[in-house]
Amino acid sequence: MSEATKQLILWLIPAAPLASAIVTALLGPKLLRYKSHLPCWTAMAVSFVCSLTLLFSILPSAGTAEGSGGAAGGPQAVAVGYEWLKVGTIAVNIDLRADSMTAIMLCMVTGVSLLVAMFGSGYMHHDPGYPRFFAAVSLFVFSMTMLVLAGSFPLLFVFWEAVGLCSYLLIGFWFHKPAAAAAAKKAFVVNRIGDFGLIMGIFLIWQTFHTLNFTEIFGNTQALADADPARIKLICFCLFLGAMGKSAQFPLQVWLPDAMEGPTPVSALIHAATMVTAGVYLVARCTPLFVLAPDVQLVISGIGAATAAIAGITAVTQTDLKRVLAYSTVSQLGFMFMAMGCGAAGAELVTPAVTAGMFHLFTHAFFKALLFLAAGSVMHAMGDVIDMRRFSGLRHALPITHWTFLVGAAALAGVPLLAGFWSKDDILAVLGEASRSEAHGTYFRIIQLIATGTALLTAFYTFRAYFMTFWGPEKFPEEAGHHPHDASTVMAIPLGILAVCAALIGLIVGPTHLFAGTLQKIQGLTPVENHHLHWGVMAVSSVIAISGIAGAWFFYIASPGIPVALAKALQPLYQLSSRAFFLDEIFCVLIVAPLTGLASLCVVFDRFVIDGIVDGVGAIPKLISAAPRQLHNGVTSSYAGVMWLGVVVAVVTVLSFFQS
Repeated sequence: MSEATKQLILWLIPAAPLASAIVTALLGPKLLRYKSHLPCWTAMAVSFVCSLTLLFSILPSAGTAEGSGGAAGGPQAVAVGYEWLKVGTIAVNIDLRADSMTAIMLCMVTGVSLLVAMFGSGYMHHDPGYPRFFAAVSLFVFSMTMLVLAGSFPLLFVFWEAVGLCSYLLIGFWFHKPAAAAAAKKAFVVNRIGDFGLIMGIFLIWQTFHTLNFTEIFGNTQALADADPARIKLICFCLFLGAMGKSAQFPLQVWLPDAMEGPTPVSALIHAATMVTAGVYLVARCTPLFVLAPDVQLVISGIGAATAAIAGITAVTQTDLKRVLAYSTVSQLGFMFMAMGCGAAGAELVTPAVTAGMFHLFTHAFFKALLFLAAGSVMHAMGDVIDMRRFSGLRHALPITHWTFLVGAAALAGVPLLAGFWSKDDILAVLGEASRSEAHGTYFRIIQLIATGTALLTAFYTFRAYFMTFWGPEKFPEEAGHHPHDASTVMAIPLGILAVCAALIGLIVGPTHLFAGTLQKIQGLTPVENHHLHWGVMAVSSVIAISGIAGAWFFYIASPGIPVALAKALQPLYQLSSRAFFLDEIFCVLIVAPLTGLASLCVVFDRFVIDGIVDGVGAIPKLISAAPRQLHNGVTSSYAGVMWLGVVVAVVTVLSFFQS
């Protein structure tokens, strides 16, 4: 493929959803109305086809000097745009950059987004904000593709913020609901904490490297690390703080469960293809920096382990089906970061660690989108009720939803041969390798134990949700009516495609190590020649998955009274789990309440001190003008009297002058 064609494809990938957003926003409310999904579908399809074409054009030249990047491991396609910003020596261009990691991410983002958009047309069909929904979805996908394609840190940061803005618009889509509006604000504000870290990291990168271009920075890291290792550590920590906000890592994960207040297709989009994947992508993209800061990598693994464990324990007691899946996302993101930090155990583990984390990100997108959309189908059939205590036995009434949800649940639980089995196996394997490190072996052994325990919890709470929803006596809430209907055709097709992907994509990619071989050919990763299957880890993870599923069956099908008894007997622990470790309350006490008090003091100071000074200064002319104002009272006789008084004063003054 010629370079001109590659550049055209690079521009088409983000341009198509941008055009869709503009067309839908302008024509949707008056002209397109309930056909507003058509521009969105078309744009996503164009972007997906272009992404696949880009991937297959990059693969043959990946890791060679033939691409436009010029150097092995550099970008294999670059689309030069125009000069966006030039201040002094700072020059930022709108350039798009693609390598094998970029191409894989783009295929995942655009493919899953297309299926979510198709499902959304059925789910949102009667909503009065239908055109606004698809305009925002198109803008969301445009922002995410530009973030992935960005060739410099400033461009990445602009679309990092654009993704946050789109999530605010979509989480708060039903803005007339106080809970949705509050959730949108919470997501936006919490992410500002992480974004502050990211922009500080970008400032430090500019101060250090005197450039903000990815290729120039990543090719010039070792010399600086030798001269000033503390600076590299600070840069990496700031970048990771940004990733913690977007990818909902402890303690900044509090925004993600509340994001369930948005429409279910939005939840699928955020959790599977767009926003939360940005943080993991940032860490993977900046591997050449992180590999020089092993202390920060240790922090990454530790934060990932804490996040995975806390979210997994919390998910066990949730009764809202979508919240179970939300905490599952937080936990799985923790798995990815656990893997990303394993490079601290040795340089030879950097490539397997990043590959394992990105592989799990890739497979997770398919089965998590499937689970959320299937949960949306349940919610749609149950009259918007999503509390699992109010319905059960839905497998006969909703057969399509039941089977697709089962496939997604099995993939998430790590059932052998499904997608999650292969990617989770890679993470457990790389943690096992790291646990044998001389320097940090004990640290990674603890993280490996946490990962193993969390994997067991994942299988348990996933099938707890499955059994509570689809097994047991058939029970419908009043809102569902007498005969709830299964997913319509336009909703069932995306569910079926995602189910096939969740079942087969790991089997195609995992044993062949196709994903690893492709992803390793990027800047900062050293190719690993000998790939092999981790038979021991695979056996252990299979036992874990089966044990978790069996435990869920025993507690919620065979002996449903046991969970109730345990909840009463272990009430403090139950409350700790069901209230998400009281993190929201802790944030309110430590951050929200002090800031609210400070704001109240500022209001009092502004109202009574600042306003008092301003009002006092304004009162002085009023006081001075009080006497003269009496002369202008509008009464003619008063004016005549004043005139005579003036004449008398003038005569007296003149006579006095002549007498003197």
